Amino acid sequence: MADSFNLTLQIIIAVFAGISAQVLGEFLKVPGIVLLLIFGITLGVDGFAVLHPSEFGAGLEVLVSLAVAIILFEGGLNLRLKELSEVSGSLRNLVTFGTLITLAGGGIAAHYLAEFPWAIAFLYAALVVVTGPTVVGPLLKQVAVEKKVATLLEGEGVLIDPVGAILAVVVLDTILNVDAGLLEIASGLMVRLGIGTLIGAIGGWLLGQFIRLTTFLSEDLKNLLVLASTWGLFGFAQYISRESGLMAVVVAGIVLRTLSLPEERLLLRFKGQLTILCVSVLFILLAADLSLASIVALGWGSFLAVAALMFVVRPISVALCTANSDLNWRQKFFVAWVAPRGIVSASIASLFAIILTEQGFNGGASIKALVFLTILMTVFIQGLTAKWMARQLQITSSSAKGAVIVGSNPLSRVVARIFQDQGESVVIVDTDAKACEEAKAQKLEVYQSSALNAEVLEEIGISSMGTFLSLTSNGEVNLVLAQRAVEEFQPPRVVAFFEEGDGNNAIANTSKIDRAFTSGFSVKTWNQYIRDQQVKLGKSTIGETEKAEKKTFYFQSLIDSGELLPLLIRREDTLMVMRSLDELQTADELIYLLHDPRPQLLKRLSGGMQSSRLVLEELPEVENFKHQLTPESSSESEENS
Repeated sequence: MADSFNLTLQIIIAVFAGISAQVLGEFLKVPGIVLLLIFGITLGVDGFAVLHPSEFGAGLEVLVSLAVAIILFEGGLNLRLKELSEVSGSLRNLVTFGTLITLAGGGIAAHYLAEFPWAIAFLYAALVVVTGPTVVGPLLKQVAVEKKVATLLEGEGVLIDPVGAILAVVVLDTILNVDAGLLEIASGLMVRLGIGTLIGAIGGWLLGQFIRLTTFLSEDLKNLLVLASTWGLFGFAQYISRESGLMAVVVAGIVLRTLSLPEERLLLRFKGQLTILCVSVLFILLAADLSLASIVALGWGSFLAVAALMFVVRPISVALCTANSDLNWRQKFFVAWVAPRGIVSASIASLFAIILTEQGFNGGASIKALVFLTILMTVFIQGLTAKWMARQLQITSSSAKGAVIVGSNPLSRVVARIFQDQGESVVIVDTDAKACEEAKAQKLEVYQSSALNAEVLEEIGISSMGTFLSLTSNGEVNLVLAQRAVEEFQPPRVVAFFEEGDGNNAIANTSKIDRAFTSGFSVKTWNQYIRDQQVKLGKSTIGETEKAEKKTFYFQSLIDSGELLPLLIRREDTLMVMRSLDELQTADELIYLLHDPRPQLLKRLSGGMQSSRLVLEELPEVENFKHQLTPESSSESEENS
């Protein structure tokens, strides 16, 4: 009983430490993987010695295998074939030619710099060809780079994991069986990949059809059915051919995603939560088992070998594999910079160390130490600098342009025209045929469809748009649509019109949805103002700090009185939907609507009658605000008059 309780306590500590690291990472805006390694090492054998993963024995390998199966299945489930098609050439090259380049370059570096024998050097290289979704996925969630770059890195991480694992097994078999020829090595690799692909494709399709046809199952039970099936496919493939299980779960996830199941959104959320748990626990346990003394004993040559892998081999691989792609040099540089190693490398290295020792080969402990050194250096260096590097290269998703606007009403069409006039792509989505025709008459691109239709949003190209704006007159509908966009596509900026009293207001408080424009305004009211031509479209540049504060105060007074509706901010050639006056910065250009209630005849007589198309201009009645800033200034103006 004491032993079982001790193992139970080990699991509890690992789970608590793992989730704590993730929470702290979210709070500090630091990649959780970095903190997971720190927590694991601190609690492990070279720290406070609270965790002892070795006590699990063979059970640790079982935990790692089942957890990695979930992680890779979730990775396959998140891959979108349409997005992958945009980077298919580069992705194919990275998974094939890139693997061979890393194998050759890593082996040479380990031999000449770390002074490993050729056989052990190439086994090390085979172990570190994988980048792994266990690290890349969480890292990209923190960094938020352009969609094309993120898709390429995520696709490489998911697809190269099983390829690398199988390659490592083939290399190990070659070392143990010195008589193996090149043909036998290649056939072993292809057979395992083929078996895994076949089992995964058939199993994923059958699972999808079963879920689609069984209407009597609850959503929770369907999620658990998918989990059980994932492990079942993994185990069956492993039974047929060792290490083919990883490929099977990746392919099963991809196939299941292509079937567009009605429960897809809930399934993705469930699997995403499981993946976070698995990654957290595995990194804590494997880091806790790490001996820092064994890494130090490797010497400086090993550090140089890892540095060569990161800063020489990887850039060469990316440069060659993306030579004919449409990626610019900034995107290529970031892909070359980010290639952290993770769970698959660590777990297989731990297993291989035991096998080599049992077979009487020297170097088992050293290869494990060098793999963990690679994980530490890539995770810490690339993990901590990825966000900074993305900003320096200007490839963060926040710099993405264009907008998808839901709702074709006068206000949304005004916003769409502003985006269009500034040279940005904009698409309006609405189910009403008449409203769509009105948008087309203004030469705006419009889709007559529901914004809940994921296929339509993909066709529109939402993955490359910077803003998703839900601007129907119904706040609750806007929140539901915005929440769906966050879960399905994760645009950099998701904003929606909603009021405090909307029933689904809690959604905005727990997700990445911002309130559009400002609080307290009515879409219906401003739509009527626009129809009656009782508005002007103005712009105002924010000056130095003191003047900006006074101007913001004046803007707020106009907003509170219902005379002004802030729409967009133009900052460094990028348009963003206005959310709060607090986000205004010096040199920003605020674009707004000003209510002009004067009668039409008076406008004609004063020369102020506007055309049906609003013209963006600096409005004197807003710019000349000096005598309207404070009650004191107002009283002074009255006295002077």
